[in-house]
Order: sequence, then C-alpha cells, then structure tokens
Amino acid sequence: MSELSPLTQSEIIPSAETMSAFTAAFTGGQVIAYPTEAVFGLGCDPDNQAAVEQVLKIKTRPQDKGLILIAASLEQLMPYIDITPLSQAILAQVHATWPGPYTWIMPKAAKTPDYLTGNRSTIAVRVSAHPVVIALCNAVDGPLVSTSANPSGAEPARSLVDIDQYFGQSVFAIDGQVDHNAQPSKIQDALTGKVLRG
Repeated sequence: MSELSPLTQSEIIPSAETMSAFTAAFTGGQVIAYPTEAVFGLGCDPDNQAAVEQVLKIKTRPQDKGLILIAASLEQLMPYIDITPLSQAILAQVHATWPGPYTWIMPKAAKTPDYLTGNRSTIAVRVSAHPVVIALCNAVDGPLVSTSANPSGAEPARSLVDIDQYFGQSVFAIDGQVDHNAQPSKIQDALTGKVLRG
C-alpha cells in the first residue's frame, strides 16, 4: 500500500457493490471500519444507540469520553450542532479549515443524544476531505461516528490487515488508503478558541 497522502493521488473509491453493502450494514446497525486521512476509523449510524454502544464495546472506550462525527459537508452536521453561539470570526475559521483533518468542538443541538457526547453540552465534529469518507457520508446523506480503529491503548489501524487482527469479523471493513505520515486531526474548541490537540 502506498504511503502517499490519499488526498494527492487517485483514490480507490468503493465499488457500487461495496457501497450497496455498506448502506445495508449502516442501516442494519453494524460497526463500520473505514479509512480517514491519517488512520482507519470505526463508525456507525450516529442515530442508532445500539450501534454506537457496540463501537464503544469493541474499542473498550468509556462512553463518557464522547465521540467525533465525521461528515462530507457542514450541512450533514447541522442536525447535531448549534452554531448560533459561535462568532462570525470562529465560523470563518471553521470554513477555512474544512474539509480536512481538523476537528472542532461545537455546542450540540438540543436533540443530539447524550450517548454521542458523553453527557457533555458539546460535540466533536469534522468535515473530511478523504474521498472514501465523502462517498460513505453522501451515500447515507449524513455523518458517521468516528473514532480511531483500535482497542483503547493500542496503535490505530492503518490497513485492513490491522483491522482484521483487532476486530476480525465483528466489523464491516471498507478498504482505502491512509497517509502513514499524517498526524491525528487538530482539535479546537469553537466557543473558547482553545486548541486541545495539535
């Protein structure tokens, strides 16, 4: 597998057959493993609590840590976030960093479930530039839960071989390239402007 950035070369876009199988897995509440800019992610339908709990279970991640939502556009995130408290300067900064490996902590919408946020009033969100993520999110017209594909404390998966070793047949895996030299996404609080990572 190439170590070049997937954003600077032609990417392996999932076939129509794979996309159809993905859609069925997503609506059926399965855990999905998929490539992002830096590592493989684990995700599912954010509106399916049982699926989210399965992601946390196989990753051995405490629910109170919360999860990221990854999307193909800001519009796909709007049902889950509340941008009304954010300044125009911050919103301009958000638009300038997306799409790309940049995560923003934003106020959550009133209807966003606590199982996604770890009972916080905020939620972590990102608009990805990765072609596979864009294809997946557009196929279901919404975001995916996103957390690094590894048991807590282990190295994040960067290939399907890693996914198989970690999770076997417990996830629906989609192939694609990641940038082996990339760092995890930068994280910034949209209310305070504080950079939390990166």
